[in-house]
Amino acid sequence: MVIIMNPDATEKNIEDVMDAIVSAGLEAKIMEGSQQKIVGVIGDKTRLASVPVDAMDGVEKSVAISKSYKLASREFHPQSSIVDVDGIEIGGDVPVVMAGPCAVESKEQLFEAADLVKKGGAQFLRGGAYKPRTSPYSFQGLEEEGLKYLAEARERTGLKIVTEVTVVEAIDRVAAYADMLQIGARNMQNFGLLKEVGRCGKPVLLKRGLAATIDEWLNAAEYIIHAGNPNVVLCERGIRTYETYTRNTLDLSAVAAIKHLSHLPIIVDPSHGTGKWRMVRPMAFAAISAGADGIMMEVHPNPAKALSDGPQSLTPEHYSEVIEGIRKLSRFMREMGLAEQIG
Repeated sequence: MVIIMNPDATEKNIEDVMDAIVSAGLEAKIMEGSQQKIVGVIGDKTRLASVPVDAMDGVEKSVAISKSYKLASREFHPQSSIVDVDGIEIGGDVPVVMAGPCAVESKEQLFEAADLVKKGGAQFLRGGAYKPRTSPYSFQGLEEEGLKYLAEARERTGLKIVTEVTVVEAIDRVAAYADMLQIGARNMQNFGLLKEVGRCGKPVLLKRGLAATIDEWLNAAEYIIHAGNPNVVLCERGIRTYETYTRNTLDLSAVAAIKHLSHLPIIVDPSHGTGKWRMVRPMAFAAISAGADGIMMEVHPNPAKALSDGPQSLTPEHYSEVIEGIRKLSRFMREMGLAEQIG
């Protein structure tokens, strides 16, 4: 439930409403609307049945939220959220770019990738230190050694680090090195992990599950926000369908759906979404045109020698072409006012 206050409601009016909510054993959160303040109610709203909220001074009306995800919904939080990652805004006017290798393979490989990512103009270096792989015989990552290399790459380039955390026990370790924690597709509904990253305080990148509905995805985000961390960015990375030509089916309609249903920023990963480097460029452009707040893509100094996901990784030359196109397309959309119309 949300309680919409009158534009002329006083601070005392708002305090009285919040006190009534808390007295009923519920949580109250206040949000700034475009013209008025909104008080969000978390918990079983039937507890407010005996409290005449709509009759209280300063209240315009109360509106029930039917969705199971309250905190992640746009009804609860009408204004689009901007997630600040140590000075880099996700969800603002300019799309962000996260780029780098699928896995951290060595210090030399990562530093070479970080230099070219930085040169291209990206803001984030992505790279897996812990790699949850389908086969137990595939490369599993360098773990903490890889995290140390990522931290060194940040010192070298100034790029922010986003990397995956796969188990609860590793959260503190990963958070000590990374600027943003990634929850991968296979862990989207690992609810214990979601709760704990919600308590750790670091911004979270939440990838959509392999066959997750948008409703399930937003409920996963709800776990993180409810645990105390509002800094969640969603990532569409393709879902599993009957199509076999591409690695996954990149659901760009999810961008428009999320913009309508939720206030959270959303980025798109065309590398995992297609599994083919040739398709990264057109799908990245399509994602920006659909209103995505950024792109995550895999870049490797030598994809032919990559220990994981070589076929979907861009070469330095192709990466430069993609990021330059994203920059031009984003600028064109802002100049034509298209970004505002989509958002």
